[in-house]
Amino acid sequence: MKRILLFILTNIAVVAVLGIVASLLGVNRFLTPNGLNLQMLLGFALVIGFGGAIISLLISKPMAKWTAGVRIINDPQNADEAWIVETVRKLAEKAKIGMPEVGIFEGAPNAFATGAFKNSSLVAVSTGLLQGMTREEIEAVIGHEIAHVANGDMVTMTLIQGVMNTFVVFLSRVIGYAVDGFLRKGDSTSSGPGIGYYVSTIVLDIVLGFAAAIVVAWFSRHREFRADAGAAQLMGRRQPMMNALARLGGMQPGELPKAVQTLGITGSIGKLFATHPPIEERIAALQNAQA
Repeated sequence: MKRILLFILTNIAVVAVLGIVASLLGVNRFLTPNGLNLQMLLGFALVIGFGGAIISLLISKPMAKWTAGVRIINDPQNADEAWIVETVRKLAEKAKIGMPEVGIFEGAPNAFATGAFKNSSLVAVSTGLLQGMTREEIEAVIGHEIAHVANGDMVTMTLIQGVMNTFVVFLSRVIGYAVDGFLRKGDSTSSGPGIGYYVSTIVLDIVLGFAAAIVVAWFSRHREFRADAGAAQLMGRRQPMMNALARLGGMQPGELPKAVQTLGITGSIGKLFATHPPIEERIAALQNAQA
């Protein structure tokens, strides 16, 4: 709940800062005569940036269940399922969080955690992961996901995405109005935004959206190192997590739903847009960590 409150306050603070900076720079005096209501734009940026991100967070768990085809283990049907549930319970108690829902989904090796609140989260592992790793390695992977939950990574990543969305919406429209005003200089016959505004806004939404994605991916990679370290701490030693990562490096990772990709154990291709660091860097970070 504290992180949700932080999410709200941060987005409000971002909008307030944008408004203050715009006033100090005199941007509002330039844009208002050209038909842009800065206060309305700030409100719009807040609703889009905050609203879309918070809705995504709140529906993340049911969406993950549906898109990944997760089967929740309410009543373990065999010894393996009982072991998975008990492992999640044990690690959740060590991490001092509420017992997550536990699920299994069909597919290549992968796992993820999701949910808006750390005491009502979901941890799911794939059948490929269960078949391709030892129990100790699986426990390390589950520990990694539990660490994500305990660290509040779901809310943190949503917070960052929301802030980035707010900046993108605000800046693309302010610059769009500025470009439109320059192109229509001396034309007093037209009212409202022109083609220059619409084209500029669309282009800037795309360009700034890519820039925002790079920032979000950077934060995601940083939190992967923390989750690896968290798994090692929960298990009391680093080797199981290092072994799990080494084995994962030799597997063909499975695709996760977009909503939970940043919290799985594999990432996207491309240095800047990758949500996870390279396996070798993660192993090296664990090796170099303080014992």
